[in-house]
Amino acid sequence: QVQLGESGGGLVQTGGSLRLSCAASGRSFSSYAMGWFRQAPGKEREFVSRINRVGVSTYYADSVKGRFTISRDNAKNTVYLQMNSLKPEDTAVYYCAADPTRRSWPDYKLGSNYDYWGQGTQVTVSS
Repeated sequence: QVQLGESGGGLVQTGGSLRLSCAASGRSFSSYAMGWFRQAPGKEREFVSRINRVGVSTYYADSVKGRFTISRDNAKNTVYLQMNSLKPEDTAVYYCAADPTRRSWPDYKLGSNYDYWGQGTQVTVSS
């Protein structure tokens, strides 16, 4: 069992930056690949980014590539999402999720493959 809790969301202007954090407790954090997803009002949840267990391999949705950076600190049981050059279309609730299984594209984009989820943090980008 893993418990996840996101923080760092807020209101920011277009072009601004935010760093989301996801703290994990419970079973060994380093046993899980970690992902970030988001859900905007009226839209389906979508994949944002994923990082493997040791933090070597990272993956991004095309919509955030070059603007967002995922990282993790296994000593602190925390995964981060640095979001730069934010756009109004980035407005959503952002969720972190944990996956105990090594996966390749496109399976790592599927939310159903993640076993544990946080409660989400709201990111609002004003125009």
